[in-house]
Amino acid sequence: MSDAGWVLLLSRGQFALTMGMHITLAALTLGLSPFLLWFEARWLWGKAPGAREALHIWLKVFALTVAVGAVSGVVMEVQFGTHWSGLSQKVGAVIGPLLFYEVLVAFFLESGLTGVMLFGMGKIKPGIHFIVTCFVTLGALLSAFWILAANSWLQTPAGFTRDESGRFLPESWAMVLSAPSFPFRFSHMLLASLIAVAFMMAGVAARRLLRNRQELAARRMLTVALSVALVAVPLQIALGDLHGENTLAYQPAKLAAIEGSWHPPAAGDGEPLRLFALPDQQAQRNRLEVAIPDVASLYLRHNLSGHIKSLSEFDAQDLPPVALVFFAFRLMVGLGIVMLVASLIASVQHWRGRLIASPGLLKMLVWLSPAGFIAMLSGWLVTETGRQPWTVFGMLRTADAISPLSLSTTLAVLAAIVVVYGFSFALGLHYLLRLTGGPLPCESDVVTQKIETSP
Repeated sequence: MSDAGWVLLLSRGQFALTMGMHITLAALTLGLSPFLLWFEARWLWGKAPGAREALHIWLKVFALTVAVGAVSGVVMEVQFGTHWSGLSQKVGAVIGPLLFYEVLVAFFLESGLTGVMLFGMGKIKPGIHFIVTCFVTLGALLSAFWILAANSWLQTPAGFTRDESGRFLPESWAMVLSAPSFPFRFSHMLLASLIAVAFMMAGVAARRLLRNRQELAARRMLTVALSVALVAVPLQIALGDLHGENTLAYQPAKLAAIEGSWHPPAAGDGEPLRLFALPDQQAQRNRLEVAIPDVASLYLRHNLSGHIKSLSEFDAQDLPPVALVFFAFRLMVGLGIVMLVASLIASVQHWRGRLIASPGLLKMLVWLSPAGFIAMLSGWLVTETGRQPWTVFGMLRTADAISPLSLSTTLAVLAAIVVVYGFSFALGLHYLLRLTGGPLPCESDVVTQKIETSP
């Protein structure tokens, strides 16, 4: 591989690393803020046992996430100028305002009021504090809106013209903000964030209950986390089907890579569901394929004989890395099925009053704590890797978006990023485990007598 090829590969890897870490933090704030609202509302208007203690625990987690996410977000966006100057030059007129509004409207609102939310408890009126929490939640939602609007435009561009030099210029901001994939991508991310936080919260609650079955805050957390998971996971599966139809219409090569479909099926046959395969991109075939005939046509075309455009029908230079897309999608779906089954079992046992007395099920929830985030990152890999080799899908190649950097500079920056991010996120994870596993912040409000029924 030439030096230019290595620069491209390493720059993509660096952006994937910084984006993957930042999107985890962004999803944590996005998914956690509604839980904060719920705990605070239940404390203020219902005096629900354990709600105030749960709120204190997760307020600190939220503040920690915002602090680390602010730094990682700056590093991620700086790369548009340092490593992706070609992209910035070509699409800056469209993407620049979207990122600017994300910082101006959303980030300042969220980060500026997080301190008030964290340190204002007990110092400002409870009703005012609840309003502050509402605005923080709104800030997280708006941040996701602007970022996903920019990403959706790159995936399915609309509402633009191009000048003589090939620059993309906005023609209709309404069309830019309503790119064809945006409604599905935005909804998918909201649900993914809620699911990820719900399983993390359920795991934290289960871990605390394994030590003390009488802890009211942990019981409160477990109840709301399982309730959200039980609703959100099936909704996410249904939304995923709609998102797949959108991908079929606008990014058929990505969908073909997801399915591992190299060649059209024989006449009269449908698309098989490939449970496992080893895609060989050079030979344009799958090795060790295990498939169920016709089943994929059922969820792709809603019949048993419909076809999709196969990978062999595209130019080889326009294909994404098939193996990575193929396996990342199956990891995402597999974890989704596991979370659906786990939420059903745990919820039934919780309603029957047997979950807290079942160490095996509690340990299962502990082990599933990161499942939602892993599934979300797998989905992000499918989305971003599946659109390669394009930065603006079908219009600007990734190779034409890179900055003219030397290989030595690229390696040095990547090494620094790995060291700094590795240290920062290891430290953040350490404090996260301490915050969620330590003693309750309001011991005087904890009821210590034996509780026979769950809250």
